[in-house]
Amino acid sequence: MNAVYSVFPRLGPATRWGQEKLAHGSLKNKQFSDFPQTASLSQFFKAPDTVWTPHVLKDGSDSAGVLGALNRVYINIGLFSEEWLLHFTPLIGGKKITAIKIEDAEKNSSYWNATVAQTPDMALFFLKTAQPDLLKDAPGSKAYLTDDQEKLTRGKLAFADYCARCHSSKIPTAPPQVDESNWDQYWAWTKTDDFKQKIRAMVLDNDFLTDNYLSTERRIPVTLLQTNACSPLATNALASNIWDNFSSQTYKELPSVGKMTVHNPIDGTPWEFTLPGGGRGFTRPPSLISVWSTAPFLLNNSVGTFHWQPSVEARMASFNDAIQKLLWPEKREKDPVLGDKVPGYIYRTTATSYVKIASGYLHTGLRQLLGWGDVLQRFFPWLFREGMVRIGPIPKGTPVNLLSNLNLEADKVQLVTLVAKMIKDLKAVEGASDEEAARVFKNLVPGLLALSTCPDFVVNKGHYFGTAFFKEESALSDDDKWALIEYLKTF
Repeated sequence: MNAVYSVFPRLGPATRWGQEKLAHGSLKNKQFSDFPQTASLSQFFKAPDTVWTPHVLKDGSDSAGVLGALNRVYINIGLFSEEWLLHFTPLIGGKKITAIKIEDAEKNSSYWNATVAQTPDMALFFLKTAQPDLLKDAPGSKAYLTDDQEKLTRGKLAFADYCARCHSSKIPTAPPQVDESNWDQYWAWTKTDDFKQKIRAMVLDNDFLTDNYLSTERRIPVTLLQTNACSPLATNALASNIWDNFSSQTYKELPSVGKMTVHNPIDGTPWEFTLPGGGRGFTRPPSLISVWSTAPFLLNNSVGTFHWQPSVEARMASFNDAIQKLLWPEKREKDPVLGDKVPGYIYRTTATSYVKIASGYLHTGLRQLLGWGDVLQRFFPWLFREGMVRIGPIPKGTPVNLLSNLNLEADKVQLVTLVAKMIKDLKAVEGASDEEAARVFKNLVPGLLALSTCPDFVVNKGHYFGTAFFKEESALSDDDKWALIEYLKTF
């Protein structure tokens, strides 16, 4: 779960580069100007279709205004649940996903209307109460914080040179020749002496951390981050998809960010994958407020070991492990099968497994077939077991995302052909060794990759800024990294 911190300072980046155009269903979102209690925030919307908004969610797709982002959460957790199954089939897909429309919620759900009426007060509550949890205020914090001002200053300079351009809401004014709304121009400027001198002065100022959201909230191309692409490739907020009404037209028209290198999860072979556009391919940098308490790191929590105990000691153990692996990528976990052939580890099954789909998740026709359970089990025991569909055995060590990222809205002939082959081939190795099952499963991989919604399997790669793994700039020294860590603990 993400903590909600410093909401008011978060509105600063919204006014600077959070301008979004709305169209079609997204125009139905309520804005601050629609309610008397938030009228003082009316400058964040200009009729008929322009909003200045924080970019919410990992990919910045919630982009129709603060109130729209809040209201979408309630639908996501079950409000107006009667509408959900009209737009998709759970688990197995099989029909085209369509958008949940705000106008339908307004017409048919008293729960939606009651929630929308109260959301402005929720926003005001967050604006007032969402304050940072600082390590210095935690029990026993003196054991983890340094009084060495020289080291802290060194850490501040490292932060200014390598981190602030994405992780600060306080950014210098760009020179006239730089269009800071253009990502490529902005990024190039952050590597100049002009930017570094100005941001260093800002970071060294005693008030730098005051009311600093510690994120620009900009959408960063995953091709630059080099992190796992699967979350940035999420489709929920695309045009006509489930959250269409809660993403801006600006988001929906974002171009492709280009190509990135991905790896075959069976043999590690690298290949170039072109990321689709229409909103996909970007990651919003998270706030670093209270970063001492929020490890493991990266958007999928893949960097660092989580110590679950509810204590400052456990939070710091998680932080210390994660921050070292972030700044020294060579310390990150390697894949147990491919090792150095891939730049990290891949989620794999830990035992021989089966995909079991209960009858309630199947289409009507298949559910009717299951009514012939005894007959089906007699003739197709490898597929129908105990009133459900069963696919397997899936051998130990299988990359999980080969199956979980299967595009169930792909060409139906291609999809059915692949599934039929999978069922037939896996049936043949029922009871065989893991090695024999893995050999058979390997033959299925080309077909699974062809129908994958995200063929990027390495989960703990990327975010190499300040390290030798990032080729655009020189790396921080070890002493600079340790100093940076001490400074980050003060956030």
